[in-house]
Amino acid sequence: MSRISMSEVTTLQVDQPAPRFSCLDSAGEKHDLEEYMSKGKTVILYFYPRDSTPGCTVQACDFRDSMARLNQGDYIVLGVSKDSAKSHDKFISKKDLNFPLLMDEDGVLHEAYGTWRLKKNYGREYMGCARSTFVINPEGNITWARYNVKAKGHVEMLMRELSVE
Repeated sequence: MSRISMSEVTTLQVDQPAPRFSCLDSAGEKHDLEEYMSKGKTVILYFYPRDSTPGCTVQACDFRDSMARLNQGDYIVLGVSKDSAKSHDKFISKKDLNFPLLMDEDGVLHEAYGTWRLKKNYGREYMGCARSTFVINPEGNITWARYNVKAKGHVEMLMRELSVE
């Protein structure tokens, strides 16, 4: 896989068409954006660095605990990381997650959404997943996009901005 420079990283904006995807979750079920669109669903696609790490666990559990409220609004929540199916399954069962985690071990989805970015930690630079969330309406356009979100409080802020009761 080619190394991408910072200038080549995609940054998606509100009102842009969302990159289309069709990929499997850790259980082997297919998730197709076009199919969700045809059913009038709004997709919340969130990217996170690693299964079972403290921040990612907080964020996943916040989505889990908010699912009843989100489901009333025809929202589909899909989590994405580059972890393996085995890792996803362990995370789902350990934290009793009630939404699928998509497989993106090759990083194609990360690249399409511009979430694989240069990161800095204690002065060290490396490429990694920028915790990011996108809301895609039934017309296939991005209605909400944030890169580098905080794990704690993110779901609550998202629901407030989407006016989810």
